[in-house]
Amino acid sequence: MGELIVIRHGQTEWSLSGRHAGRTDVPLTEAGETTAEALAPRLARRPLAAVLSSPLSRATRTAELAGLTDVRPDPDLLEWDYGGYEGLTAAQIRELRPGWDLWRDGVVPGDTGHPGERIQEVAARTDAVLDRIRPLLRDGDVAVVAHGHLARVLTVRWLGLDASAARLLGHPHPGTLGFLATEDDQPFIGAWNVP
Repeated sequence: MGELIVIRHGQTEWSLSGRHAGRTDVPLTEAGETTAEALAPRLARRPLAAVLSSPLSRATRTAELAGLTDVRPDPDLLEWDYGGYEGLTAAQIRELRPGWDLWRDGVVPGDTGHPGERIQEVAARTDAVLDRIRPLLRDGDVAVVAHGHLARVLTVRWLGLDASAARLLGHPHPGTLGFLATEDDQPFIGAWNVP
């Protein structure tokens, strides 16, 4: 049984400044491209049965620079739709809504392009991805290239936990890897936030 390798895309201007980048297609910075390239040697040693990626350019470019091939875009790997909080930092949101916590309070609706998503909707998308991935793991490792909050929800859903438990995981740094596996049919996190 292979492992699920969760790759967070490389750095963008928005990830550097802490802005919530859900559906906005923000490109990688030069540092983000360098970090993505640095993943290539480690990933080249893994027998990959499949590679899935968010369709946003920061994820697909990370996959390309990391040397991944036959990448299948999967819209279920898009980042959380932050609605009216798109482009804002947590500090800016807390100025509008003191004490705000994404995992507890969620987001507010935004414009037509950013209507917002409830955590249960994000969890349903990650569950659909996991349902497609599990059979593929019989043939080797599967890599997914995605986003920070989405990766956290995907990971806790892998563990069979409620999506809100994602608050317990550290936010993966841009250009890092997580390894999800099973032992005796029990899911676990083999490693998290690996550069």
